[in-house]
Amino acid sequence: MSAGATGIGSLPGGDAREAAKTATGSFEDFPYLPELPARGPGADMIGRSAGLLVDMYAHVEPSGWRISDRPGRDTRRARSWLGEDLDALEEFTQGYTGRLKVQAVGPWTLAAALELHGGEAMLQDAGACRDLAGSLAEGLREHLADVRRRIPGAEIVLQLDEPSLTAVLLGRVRSASGYRTYRAVDRQVVEGALREVFAVHDGEVIVHSCAPEVPFGLLRRAGVTGVSFDFSLLTEREDDAVGEAVEGGTKLFAGVVPGTDGPLSDPGGSVMGVRKLWRRLGLAPGTLAESVVVTPSCGLAGASPAYARAAQAHCVRAARSLADNPE
Repeated sequence: MSAGATGIGSLPGGDAREAAKTATGSFEDFPYLPELPARGPGADMIGRSAGLLVDMYAHVEPSGWRISDRPGRDTRRARSWLGEDLDALEEFTQGYTGRLKVQAVGPWTLAAALELHGGEAMLQDAGACRDLAGSLAEGLREHLADVRRRIPGAEIVLQLDEPSLTAVLLGRVRSASGYRTYRAVDRQVVEGALREVFAVHDGEVIVHSCAPEVPFGLLRRAGVTGVSFDFSLLTEREDDAVGEAVEGGTKLFAGVVPGTDGPLSDPGGSVMGVRKLWRRLGLAPGTLAESVVVTPSCGLAGASPAYARAAQAHCVRAARSLADNPE
């Protein structure tokens, strides 16, 4: 079995067709729905996911996205761009069967980024966080149904982006003034909201975070099938949690290819760290290919278009190297 490879989500530029062509051409076996934040507010990850919410709306303020009472121009723009991206993906996946990944921001990173009317993050209000998780779950259910209608042969993989999750758990999210931080959210509350959102999809659900200290154990208890992370931030302190995850059947989406322009090593060199991790954990090399999907370390929005294409092609070659030479 060959190790898979896929992208994270964001790409440079603003052309939906070009992005869909790149995402489907680079990853013929595991394409994804691209995001193009360079187009402006509403195409960024927070605005795009705010556009998915049901009976909850947001608009842009100088400080960021803020909850509104009714849908406005920013909500319409976010939905219109998502529609454009889906049209483009549909065009390049005619007759496609296999895994297809779609991404949205998870409930805790959204709660840390969206502001209440007074300017503080939703994170400080437990009731608002509950409403947000429910609204996001409802919106994702509709979004996934739309993707299924458009690409009926797809086995959809839902990726939730949660770069702020660790900060939420550790009480490190800064308040509006920047002088204090919000209280850490109880782990069971965090897990419960994640479980509610994961429940909208009966296929694969992965959580992506390119922040340090990804909470592997908590994510597994909440029901993920895979965890996507920046491999360079992994420390030996996390060995036990990673080992338990793999032995429990959780897939690792290992971000081993840098997300911004720079020299690329040979494909084998890119996955050397993954092989070393396997040896350190005492796992059978034969399980590598079925347990690991190779990805860039984070989204590619900050890369040049040429590098973004090269990095994605490199992920595919690195995955092949992992499958061919697991030792």
